[in-house]
Amino acid sequence: MTNASLNFKDYIRVIEDFPTPGISFKDITTLLKDGQAYRAAIQELRSMVEKYQIDLIAGPEARGFVIGAPLALELGVGFVPVRKSGKLPGETISASYSLEYGSDQLAMHKDAIVPGQRVLIADDLLATGGTIATVVELVQKLGGVIVGAAFLIELEELQGRKKFEGIEVHSLVTY
Repeated sequence: MTNASLNFKDYIRVIEDFPTPGISFKDITTLLKDGQAYRAAIQELRSMVEKYQIDLIAGPEARGFVIGAPLALELGVGFVPVRKSGKLPGETISASYSLEYGSDQLAMHKDAIVPGQRVLIADDLLATGGTIATVVELVQKLGGVIVGAAFLIELEELQGRKKFEGIEVHSLVTY
């Protein structure tokens, strides 16, 4: 099986009216449980971004970990977890972002990025872009250079990529 022969949408379960009526949820757990499809997806993302001379990949919890960490391994670079505030043990920086029902904060260790390091952001889904814009803010606060962003899925109608113009966005699957 080669990556070119896979239609990754065939491995993503769509659940209507979850978590609320009118939402068409894209469930990646069906792709993740298929080892060959999961590996092929990570390898395909690697081929999209390997041109950037990446030093680190930053991924927001939790599904950014399941995309970003294996992608970092494929590229032979480090992985920086971006967590909800209060979850990292060392000295951190944080930034707030808006949710439908309020706001939340993401945090990174202060020593996670050395100024000038080239950072790719990776996550499972690009929707409205709020979470990723917050990751961009954190990486830039630490002096990192954002070289691009990679996603398993992009919901194009929500136009999330507009929140971080000037950053090249790569998506494996679009809806």
